[in-house]
Amino acid sequence: MKILLLGATGRTGTIVLQEALAKGHKVHALARRSERLPAHPNLRVFEGDPSSINDLALALESCERVIAVLNISRKSDFPWSALRSSPSFLSTVMRNLLELSQEAPLQRIVLCSAWGVGDSWSEIPAWFQFLINNSNIGIAYQDHQRQEELLQKSPVPHTIVRPAGLTNGKNNQEIIESFQGSPKPKLTISRRNLATYLLEALEHAANSKVVVISGK
Repeated sequence: MKILLLGATGRTGTIVLQEALAKGHKVHALARRSERLPAHPNLRVFEGDPSSINDLALALESCERVIAVLNISRKSDFPWSALRSSPSFLSTVMRNLLELSQEAPLQRIVLCSAWGVGDSWSEIPAWFQFLINNSNIGIAYQDHQRQEELLQKSPVPHTIVRPAGLTNGKNNQEIIESFQGSPKPKLTISRRNLATYLLEALEHAANSKVVVISGK
């Protein structure tokens, strides 16, 4: 399987890349800083901006499936830190990706979104709702919502994954899948569990779905 991975240099994306290569997949990775990616015979690196449709078209060529683990970045993890990315970065990438898929149909897009987006808003703790509503984290959540809506309206088969709070723990948790709040999600999941789930969704999912995942 040949995969386009968007977000390969991020904290979750690096793990997705490691696991995809370990499974023998051929991976195209589009990143602004190609030097941050490893040399590997099954990895082809494209240096560019994922929000540029021309850069995206080059990286997408001959790929059958896409995993997107992008986010709107801030200058630090401080919730009120200034943005590095455009506030519409995620939805711009998705819009361009869907436009390109009309010429070269994709078998599946697996999108990493966030718990609290869309109808999962009521599931997250009140303190986190307050943080989203009153800090720059909310800008990312608004654009996650927009990219989800674009994908859901498209004919492309997809899996939208909304992970709970991400930790750097080991890949030894039982993954809980929650649909419309049932069963009630736990508060966290490890990045390694998330990476494993995203790849399994890419390889084995049949129908389009939106799912919240957390670690037991």
